[in-house]
Amino acid sequence: MKKIAVIHTTSATIDSLNDLIRKRIRDAEVINFLDDSILKDMIAGKNYDLIEKKWLTYAEFAKESGAEAVLSACSTVGEIAELADRKLDIPVYRIDEAMAVKAVEQGNKIAVFATLPSTLAPTSRLVERKARDAHKDCIIMQNLVDGAYERLMSGDKEGHDRAIADAVLKVIDQVDVVVLAQASMASALSVMSKEQMSKVLTSPESGIELLAERMS
Repeated sequence: MKKIAVIHTTSATIDSLNDLIRKRIRDAEVINFLDDSILKDMIAGKNYDLIEKKWLTYAEFAKESGAEAVLSACSTVGEIAELADRKLDIPVYRIDEAMAVKAVEQGNKIAVFATLPSTLAPTSRLVERKARDAHKDCIIMQNLVDGAYERLMSGDKEGHDRAIADAVLKVIDQVDVVVLAQASMASALSVMSKEQMSKVLTSPESGIELLAERMS
């Protein structure tokens, strides 16, 4: 039995990521940590030192609970997850790392979409870094889908998905690949055609696939 800890900043990612982990890693035992105050403070741009301290503490708790690996479900705090990976003696993974690598592999003109400004910047920085690692000169277009996150939080998941899809379709013919920065955005694929979906990358499946590969 492989014990995996997932640290969430919104309840919207718990069920979907747990299902993906159990499908991809058959003998997985998943333990979840949820602190929605982290994302609220990141959105407000305050208490960063406290956020970092709390996230690292959750990662320490995960290790003490017997977890063999920690997964950050939130792209907004991906850089804190990287810090935790350097500090802990168990691996800590970003949910969006594999997606960023694939984006760079698939094209030079990359559109990064997010529903929160606090996620748009760190995911874009990750894609830029992966492009430098691959010695590629990529153009990164940042796109914020205003109002979509608020719709999701109010229970209007359909409206959230439609807003993302509409925003993506406005630029999809102008780029090589589209990146949906947040794991919670993956559901927007349900309102796109197969042809449209072929250019869109989401973090949950690729992130869990990478986790499975590294834990095998």
